[in-house]
Amino acid sequence: MAETKREIERKYEATTGSGVPDLTRVPDVATVVDEGVVELDATYHDTPDLRLAADSITLRRRTGGSDEGWHLKFPVAVGVRDEIRAPLSDTLPPDLAALLRSRVRGGEVVPVVRLRSARDVRRLLDADGGLLAELSVDTVRARRLPGGPRASWTEIEVEAADDADPGILDAVEKRLRKAGVRPAHAPSKLARALAETAPDDHGHDDRPDAPPPAAPGTAGAVVLAYVRKQAEAIVALDPAVRRDLPDAVHQLRVACRRLRSALKTYRSVLDRKATDPLGAELKWLAGELGVARDQEVLAARLHARLDDVPRPLRHGPVKARLRIWDTARTKAARRRAVAALDSDRHLALLDRLDALLADPPLRKAASGDAAKVLARAVRKDRARLAARVDRALSLAPGHERDLALHEARKAAKRARYAADAARPTLGKSAKKVSTRVKKVQSLLGEHQDGVVARATLRDLAAQAHAAGETAFTWGLLYGREEAAADAAERALPEVWARAASR
Repeated sequence: MAETKREIERKYEATTGSGVPDLTRVPDVATVVDEGVVELDATYHDTPDLRLAADSITLRRRTGGSDEGWHLKFPVAVGVRDEIRAPLSDTLPPDLAALLRSRVRGGEVVPVVRLRSARDVRRLLDADGGLLAELSVDTVRARRLPGGPRASWTEIEVEAADDADPGILDAVEKRLRKAGVRPAHAPSKLARALAETAPDDHGHDDRPDAPPPAAPGTAGAVVLAYVRKQAEAIVALDPAVRRDLPDAVHQLRVACRRLRSALKTYRSVLDRKATDPLGAELKWLAGELGVARDQEVLAARLHARLDDVPRPLRHGPVKARLRIWDTARTKAARRRAVAALDSDRHLALLDRLDALLADPPLRKAASGDAAKVLARAVRKDRARLAARVDRALSLAPGHERDLALHEARKAAKRARYAADAARPTLGKSAKKVSTRVKKVQSLLGEHQDGVVARATLRDLAAQAHAAGETAFTWGLLYGREEAAADAAERALPEVWARAASR
């Protein structure tokens, strides 16, 4: 089973005459313990076209040291990476392979670089003997695989201990800089190895550069940039969902929805004959992810509502029943989300997005002025939202109005996403539309969440009754959800009036 470690480190050039200074002069460092030299042998893997390296992801199989095995690293921030470890084996562990699936697709990873390092380790301890950081001087020998150029260098690496204040790295760096040591120019050993062992003809192409699919400043260029951003987010968030990182399902679902909305909103720019089938697949993926996200939102809502009920009004094992309901549905929803990511249908969608961006089906409006084309599209989506809100408000309270308000909510999302896509071009005017429409969307979302919650509360009440428990508390919560929905409906005309104003 793979384990994850948050790695916070910095790298420095070790040039001639820039030895390691006395680190006991660093604040909080009381003792420096020399751990000696360990020999490390790492083979880095990537696709033949180096897709992982392009996204600052590293995959290696390393022997030697206390953590030999497979290591997969994802960037988190500058100098911060999540390292996912798996035991040493001859082949790539399935857990790690799954995390690379959205990038590798149907291909394979192959050895690209071998790094052999002599690591001289020093442990930096505080007055109580607690570990603050490890500093290592690495003498590295790199070789491009198979049988390619070689390179060698020496670098200094400082890594904060797991429970230490990362500020120790600032203090150590200050001391190193005083000794003439400077930060490394490459973010990782692999990046440096790839640069220094690149074949002589690497990156050279006698063919003329292909023209961009749409001229800068045109509607096509702006829309394609937005589409590319969302497509890249879908690829990048795939492993985050698999790792069950906070908010990952929500972010991936939003990327799908934003992209689908853009394909609809900007049909004058991209031919719908090509984009409608993609939209259908994005709707499918968002739907599969939505089960998990909707359960997450609903469970949080019901737990919060129950916590607000005074203890004397909590009749029966209501908390236990809600917890059991939540656990079972959450597990099932997560399995469904991961199954969607594991499917061939998902990989086919990613390939089709790549194909769309490589050869976009541009229409006549794509060559038009971006500001004019995008402003027209935003106005159209606002008008669509207005029609749906007006229809919902014309209906009497009840099931039909609930459905109409839900349709208005979806229109609000589309109008907001359209404005967000136009913000780099339209600036403050698009930002104002997005901000105002978001308030409408939030209010309608609160209403829809209440509709879903009431249906769930009916089911929980029925289950409690069938088990011989009182359904009083579930009925109480149902009544509070009805009151909240009524309040949202009463607030909508005023919120919408502000959003619709110029």
